[in-house]
Amino acid sequence: MSTRAKSLLLFALLSALSYLLLHPPFHPADAAGRTALLVTQQFPSEAGMVTVEPAAHGLQHPWSLAFLPDGRMLVTERPGRLRVVSTKGEIGPAISGLPEILAKGQGGLLDVILATDYAESGVIFFSYGEPRHGGNGTAVARARLLLKGDSGALDQLQVIFRQQPTIESGVHFGSRLVLARDGTLFVTLGDRGSQREPAPRSDNHLGKIVRIHTDGRVPADNPYLQVAGARPELWSVGHRNVQGAALHPVTGALWTTEHGAQGGDELNAPMAGRDYGWPIITYGIDYSGKKIGEGITEKAGLEQPLWHWTPSIAPSGLAFYNSDRFPAWRGNLFAGSLKFGLLVRLTLDGEKVLHEERLLTGLGQRIRDVRSGPDGALYLLTDAFDGSILRVTLAAKPVS
Repeated sequence: MSTRAKSLLLFALLSALSYLLLHPPFHPADAAGRTALLVTQQFPSEAGMVTVEPAAHGLQHPWSLAFLPDGRMLVTERPGRLRVVSTKGEIGPAISGLPEILAKGQGGLLDVILATDYAESGVIFFSYGEPRHGGNGTAVARARLLLKGDSGALDQLQVIFRQQPTIESGVHFGSRLVLARDGTLFVTLGDRGSQREPAPRSDNHLGKIVRIHTDGRVPADNPYLQVAGARPELWSVGHRNVQGAALHPVTGALWTTEHGAQGGDELNAPMAGRDYGWPIITYGIDYSGKKIGEGITEKAGLEQPLWHWTPSIAPSGLAFYNSDRFPAWRGNLFAGSLKFGLLVRLTLDGEKVLHEERLLTGLGQRIRDVRSGPDGALYLLTDAFDGSILRVTLAAKPVS
């Protein structure tokens, strides 16, 4: 076997091991450890007592949640199902009309959001792992959601984006979707695990954030539109695997969290045309324990993260809290942790992180998504074979 072949085999084995460490398989015996999700729990915090109560239970690896205008929830399950969950936690049947979905490794049916005019148009957008000749890739589609009660179907489906090139991989699909204030759509894309080197280059979609119109067209002011050989959809480059994304409620800027390797998870506010460093600079190391590249954390022309985590928290899901219901949380940023099964609260001053608090320590659930609900509560999805929707509220801190 050649040296290159041995290196590729070692990389594949290490990637598989790292995936299993962050995504442990489900065993029936695990169910006993998750029964606490069916009862309300309380956790102390700096701002008061945090209450976690089940809003729904029995979803299979839920990945994303969007609130419908009437308060019901639209939820994706990674194996390839889209469901409506009632305000009482009743889970509806799978919605028909989805395209063929690759449910492999980290791939499957991933993010879902509503169009800004959903109340009139019924249009939704969703991302998914798309099976293709020679491999797979992240794709984004739009469709009209036709609901009758808690069941329904997708109509007028149109694929508006396909990540290129096609890669044979089961990891790093990225896949968060965010609608900007100007009506354009941000899509986060992973480097597909074995494809680090292309992440800084502008001739591909690996390890990128792209910006498109909601019909798939390229905005005329995209930063790489006039760059020879570049993909015109690109917004920023040099990302590893962004699985948290949200708009800042004041500035309207995109904020993201992305997975590092072993250490080096990042919080960024990606700007047009900027390079966020992967894999040239990183605060993490490889799963083998070796340094990545030159093992440097800074280099001229490459952006520094606003915040980073070592050891990795494995961030997924990101939400700004902008409700008046809990003033102590207003303006804070919340990120889910898959690895430690907790919720991170970041206090901000502009783009500066002033303080980090780790909430729900001891919950023991992989937090896949974080959303701010219309009732002022936070809603979390737990990534498990029998996953839950959790409703999180804050009681006033007693006067001492």
